[in-house]
Amino acid sequence: MGQKQHVVVVGAGYAGVTAALRVSRRHQVTLVDPKECFTERIRLHEIAAGRVGTPLFLRDLVAGREINTVKATATSIDPAARTVLLDSATTLTYDRLVYALGSSTDTTRVPGIVEHAYTLEQAQQLSDRLSRGSGTGTVTVVGGGATGIELAAELAESAGAWRVRLVTSSEPGSGLSTAGRTHVRNSLERLGVHVHSHTRVQAVHRGGLSTDQGGLAGDVVVWAAAFTVPSLAAEAGLRVDERGRALVDTAMRSLSHPDVFVVGDAARVTVPGTGELRMACATAMPTGAHAAEAIDALAHGREPKPLKFRYLAQAISLGRHDGVIQPVRTDDSAHRLVITGRPAARINEWINRYTLASLRAERRRPGTYRWAKPLGPAKRAVGPASGAQAQ
Repeated sequence: MGQKQHVVVVGAGYAGVTAALRVSRRHQVTLVDPKECFTERIRLHEIAAGRVGTPLFLRDLVAGREINTVKATATSIDPAARTVLLDSATTLTYDRLVYALGSSTDTTRVPGIVEHAYTLEQAQQLSDRLSRGSGTGTVTVVGGGATGIELAAELAESAGAWRVRLVTSSEPGSGLSTAGRTHVRNSLERLGVHVHSHTRVQAVHRGGLSTDQGGLAGDVVVWAAAFTVPSLAAEAGLRVDERGRALVDTAMRSLSHPDVFVVGDAARVTVPGTGELRMACATAMPTGAHAAEAIDALAHGREPKPLKFRYLAQAISLGRHDGVIQPVRTDDSAHRLVITGRPAARINEWINRYTLASLRAERRRPGTYRWAKPLGPAKRAVGPASGAQAQ
């Protein structure tokens, strides 16, 4: 049967919840997160544009499993003592730790972001700001990756008299195929989004931006250009890369502290034939599930199997009735084929619903969640995947 262990999961995003649900079939779990509700991060651009969702309480998402939810923030980790200190002054002791603190918008890139810009984590505050007063002016979204594109399109479609501008240092959707990039550009133009390509932001200030192409006025600025990870892993002494992501093996174990498993955006994960995984929900859930399987294997005296993963497609919404589904190779490089328009919007919505449905299915029967894996040896591998967020 294996030895039942106490697994502490720090962070209740897609990776953390997946890991907690899956490992709870045979082990006791404590799930730590400062929020009471689960954040559907892939829908934050919809909330920013004023769409009202139904709160999903974390306790309901894990109901029926041997999971104790703790509303708190982890302030320090002592891997040698196998303890986690919380801001409530509580100390948790673990047999295995799953570190799943994810990522957040990097507000250190240029001066003035914190003082004068919103981020997607502030989606509700942004929605409130756009609905106040006259509801007119210019909203400037910085970031040409999927996050910035989806937000700009959603705001342009739903934000009434607000004018929307998208600023990016390259081209919107630079990781897409030529057809994909063309459709994104045409759709943004159709929605009235004014795109400033090849424009690098130097500072954010009250009333707009300073860029290498000159000043841009803006009543509201939203920064959606890049992600960063918390410093807690590095502070705990885990081996990390230059971006602060924990270095892990193919079982998601920390290379320096094998009792700590790091999943989702907080980990630097490299899969043979696929390459370095990008920060995304599509990679967070598989790594969370795989870590749970590895913990269970070790509890039964078995060596964990290596993670296998392949990309299938990139999905970008362009408002409620348009989108791009970009089929990709195993390593996330784009095929020439794209699906666009209403069919893409329907597929994108199905993906979003399937994500939450997968968590609910995992709660009912841990082990049901599956993800795409290579069918055979990959022909090539790349470094950071093309879908990573960039300014």
